Amino acid sequence: MAKTIVIKQVGSPIRRPAKQRATLIGLGLNKMHKTRELEDTPSVRGMVNSISHMVEIIEEKG
Repeated sequence: MAKTIVIKQVGSPIRRPAKQRATLIGLGLNKMHKTRELEDTPSVRGMVNSISHMVEIIEEKG
């Protein structure tokens, strides 16, 4: 079983660069306080790291 992480959007994409908004959409986050469980891969970690001011990692499984 692969490792997974649960992330939650805590910041608004309003007045953010288009690249950051696109990263949120790529992670499946488009509304405040929405959570997603994603596979813990280097690409997902890089996306989370680039918008770390708008999301928080709730838990890591696996």
